[in-house]
Amino acid sequence: MPDPEHSAGSRASDHGDDRRFAAATWWAGGATDRGQRHRRNEDALAVAALPEPGSFAALVVCDGVSSAPSSDLASQSAASEALGVLTAGAVKPDQPPSANLAERLESWSTRLRQATVAANRAVTELTGTLAGADPDNPPSCTLVAAVVDAAAVVVGWIGDSRAYWVPDTGDACQLTVDDSWAQAAIAAGTPPAIARSAPQAHSITRWIGPDAPAVTARTASMLPTESGWVLICSDGLWNYCPTGADLAQVFRESVTLNGSRSTDIAAGLVRWANAQGGRDNITVALARFEWHEEPDSLFVGADTLTSANP
Repeated sequence: MPDPEHSAGSRASDHGDDRRFAAATWWAGGATDRGQRHRRNEDALAVAALPEPGSFAALVVCDGVSSAPSSDLASQSAASEALGVLTAGAVKPDQPPSANLAERLESWSTRLRQATVAANRAVTELTGTLAGADPDNPPSCTLVAAVVDAAAVVVGWIGDSRAYWVPDTGDACQLTVDDSWAQAAIAAGTPPAIARSAPQAHSITRWIGPDAPAVTARTASMLPTESGWVLICSDGLWNYCPTGADLAQVFRESVTLNGSRSTDIAAGLVRWANAQGGRDNITVALARFEWHEEPDSLFVGADTLTSANP
């Protein structure tokens, strides 16, 4: 496959390099921002897509662990490496794509697991180059990624960054399950309200980094039967709209105010989260899914594949 064309994205001036946008196409892109209270942006995003809406897109969002030094570098390295693995899997030279949806879903699930392993290796190698890196508290981050492939949506994650399906009508559906203390407590029988209000609720139980206990992503897939958007984000957004109904409402308000371009919608969601207090870094990536009764096969060529990794 030819190397993807890379785009640095555009940067707004009010937050300097801490506010960035990634636009692969009008239908796949994202935005990331420092927020109101952090001194730097430790989130990262990377996006790649073909021009035809819904044909193929890969989205990656990483959220650096603030308590670990240089986690902004970990996020950037992990996001870039994961996107490279996903786009490399998009095309198999001289081999037509499988028309079997089950095979395609499993293939992308495997590729997403490979992407998180590769991302962890990249962060581990990065750590080895950093002067004074603390082996007991090395750079680390969460990772969530999504692939849109004509008829299918497949997501993979480590940590508490989330993926959602946002249909054109109705509530959003969370596709991921947080790797967090709160989620583990709920699974063990603690009432959700108590678990989520505990001081350690947002402590993550899985992450990307040299000291990670497990680096293979969990995955989930769906075959939408209507058009909508795939959205992945750090907790800087979902903390303010934790339910599917809340997220869908905020999302549609952003569409109404900002139009249908992915980066404009994402930037609107970032502004909204900042208006709620912006307690954390905020990152959102989106891809449009167009439903067809008889979807085209996965593309064969990728000469026009464009990626953005600001």
